[in-house]
Amino acid sequence: MQAIDLRSDTVTRPTEEMRKAMCSAAVGDDVYGDDPTVNELEAYSAELVGKEAALFVPSGTFGNQLALFTHCGRGNEVVLSDHSHIVQHEAGAAAIIAGVQLRTFIPKSSCPVWGEFLEHIRIGDDIHWPETHLIAVENALSNGEVLSLEVMREIFEHARSLHIPVHLDGARLFNAAHYLGTEARQVAALSDSVMFCLSKGLCAPIGSMLAGSGEFIRKARKKRKIMGGGMRQAGVIAACGLVALKKMRQRLPADRDRAEQLAAVFRSTGLFELKPEPVKINMFFIRYRDCSGGDREQTLVEELNRSGARVNPPDEGWIRIVTHHDISDQALQQARKVIESALEAVG
Repeated sequence: MQAIDLRSDTVTRPTEEMRKAMCSAAVGDDVYGDDPTVNELEAYSAELVGKEAALFVPSGTFGNQLALFTHCGRGNEVVLSDHSHIVQHEAGAAAIIAGVQLRTFIPKSSCPVWGEFLEHIRIGDDIHWPETHLIAVENALSNGEVLSLEVMREIFEHARSLHIPVHLDGARLFNAAHYLGTEARQVAALSDSVMFCLSKGLCAPIGSMLAGSGEFIRKARKKRKIMGGGMRQAGVIAACGLVALKKMRQRLPADRDRAEQLAAVFRSTGLFELKPEPVKINMFFIRYRDCSGGDREQTLVEELNRSGARVNPPDEGWIRIVTHHDISDQALQQARKVIESALEAVG
């Protein structure tokens, strides 16, 4: 029995259509701007999110760090939630690449709001302070939550009144848009720049997009070169990105439905806390309500892995479950049985 991989939506294999597109892709030297497939991907991406221009980059971390590097100067400050991917999962790159200071806060609820950003923005010309040059938000959030358009609009409009740009880490932008019942461009409109991944839930083997104004992308293109992101015959991988955006984003609600079905297995036992509740995108988190039995989550993870469901170790007591394209209906039923068996085994 092949293991069901619930670790992340980055573990998907390219679809057959992507593999064929790779074989037939028209290519050129992208550093010279000569790759027609990359050019098509960038134009399509910009149109999709309602921005003037877009840039193809190797990864989501690369795209976020390039945004910081482009928006900010060395010693500037970026205000963002302490739970942000930029803070927690990008290896301290902001200090290394852009040379910026991250001023973080812990949101009082599952989603940050404008007042919490405002409390940490440096207003005034005190010579002791770094200058706040950027606000960074996520949607969908890495905790599985989705920011409402109202919350995003309040952040964006207040930030604009203070002449501070907003960068949106939209790694799972299309998941968020589907949950909100809107188009990705409506979400991205509430930011000055946006990064979104082609390899998270969309099956592309590599790549993310950074989009913004024409001037912003012009500057980012040079800084991409500085970061080592200038690619040559990149149309081979850009072709997968076009399939991802034109075809695979349309099926993301199925991943959310499958996540809810797996969440229901844990919910039905009465033993677990779940977040978010309800499930909003293709991921959710669980932990035991009763923590008196020691490291029960780690024991459960080990049993799940032994039984045929691959999951990551607990993070601060929470186990993340992620669904994706490669979990078919048959695999979903197998996953349900594995989870039920593991829960019975650990008691």
